[in-house]
Amino acid sequence: MKKTFQVINELKKRGLIVDYAVGGGIATIFYTETFLTYDLDIFIVVKFHPEKNIIDLSYLFDYLTSEGYKWKGEHIVIEDIPVQFIVADELEKEAIENARSIKYEGEEIKIFSPEYLIAILLRTGRKKDIEKVEKITEQAEFDEQKLKMILKKFGIKGGRQWRRNRK
Repeated sequence: MKKTFQVINELKKRGLIVDYAVGGGIATIFYTETFLTYDLDIFIVVKFHPEKNIIDLSYLFDYLTSEGYKWKGEHIVIEDIPVQFIVADELEKEAIENARSIKYEGEEIKIFSPEYLIAILLRTGRKKDIEKVEKITEQAEFDEQKLKMILKKFGIKGGRQWRRNRK
């Protein structure tokens, strides 16, 4: 996965993305015991061009395919890792701005803090995401007040799922 993160960091260096952070299952694993997850979710901030009034990522995927990376379903496979790029909305942009910088096998990467990760997973609300929330709240340290503020600011319901699991 180190090589995958090197490619993603190169996208930022080249200005193809403004910023990014890891979310989803891989981010959850940084805070919990390991479990099976299929892909790497990369939340990205891109330059918005109001004159186009559309978010166009073709330049990003053109670059990656020119580097030899192939599509597999909704993922682009980078160094044998299926990667899904997700354009950040307002909550996710704030999560990226407040992401933790860590070293992964010597490579600097950004990962959602547990509070933002919980909020995003609660908002998504799928069963597998609620299960991730349960893992995080049972196994990781997080700031409950910060989480409450994020949930309130973005109007996210489902706070009982995480409160129920606190011991």
